[in-house]
Amino acid sequence: MVLVRTATESDLPAIKAIYDVEVRHGISTFATEPPGLEYWQERLHSTHVGDHVLVATDGDDVIGYAFSGSYRPRAGYVHTRETSVYLASPARGAGIGSLLYDELLRLLRADGVRLVVAVIALPNPGSQGLHRACGFELVGVLHDVGRKFDTWIDTELWELRL
Repeated sequence: MVLVRTATESDLPAIKAIYDVEVRHGISTFATEPPGLEYWQERLHSTHVGDHVLVATDGDDVIGYAFSGSYRPRAGYVHTRETSVYLASPARGAGIGSLLYDELLRLLRADGVRLVVAVIALPNPGSQGLHRACGFELVGVLHDVGRKFDTWIDTELWELRL
């Protein structure tokens, strides 16, 4: 049985490990070097309204996580949050992303967030399907916006009005 809950300090190494795989081998992040544990500690301990870090666990193992954070650093964007979901490879396609999003969106609604934004690097049909199933709408494409593994990468912008 999969449990979704707020992340704790002890979950951070597992969160970091899932993310580091994408940094080294995937395009879901344009980071090219894995961030240190302090990066995840800052996310976990953020006191900004609308900032959350959740994990999905299967027994004792973290198999995925979701977080929300600042869309842009200016005050006018305070009611908009950017979200991300990352899953360990064996957990993909099993509905765990939807479980994480269900809880994250519940928390964001309770926080009074107005708009949620997701950025999807292409190609990524799994993430597109997840966001569509969670009610997000595609609002635009940025062409050749990032470069990783000697390849230009497009991203799609998706939004969900809460």
